[in-house]
Amino acid sequence: MAESQQNAVEGQVVSTATAAGEDMIAHVMAMEAALLSCLPARELQAIDRSAHPSHQIDVERHARDFMEAAKKLHLYFHSLQREEQPTKADILAKEVADMEEELRRKKQLIEKQERLIQRWRMELKIQLEKHNTELERV
Repeated sequence: MAESQQNAVEGQVVSTATAAGEDMIAHVMAMEAALLSCLPARELQAIDRSAHPSHQIDVERHARDFMEAAKKLHLYFHSLQREEQPTKADILAKEVADMEEELRRKKQLIEKQERLIQRWRMELKIQLEKHNTELERV
């Protein structure tokens, strides 16, 4: 039962990762397409020297398309970053678990020290009895 639930969760994670990868690839391809339309150097040099207004509009349109694609890609990465950040409940749960672990560890240390103290008391009692016995003999 637990294995089937774990397999289902792993399947969801894989499908989510695949969908996220496909989204990222789509954004990158859109950005690349917008960039490629801006890149032909000879055409751009000719257009820059051209006084024809339609050439300037084409360059501006290509640049605007590229900037829009870049903005979409930026927003996509920003949303991924937001998704990966733990929620407040997750942060608190982790802090509680850390504190419980620290408490368990400190209890173990206290128990160890108490055992040492008990052993020292026993040794001191034995030493006291030896001294008392020695004093009685004298």
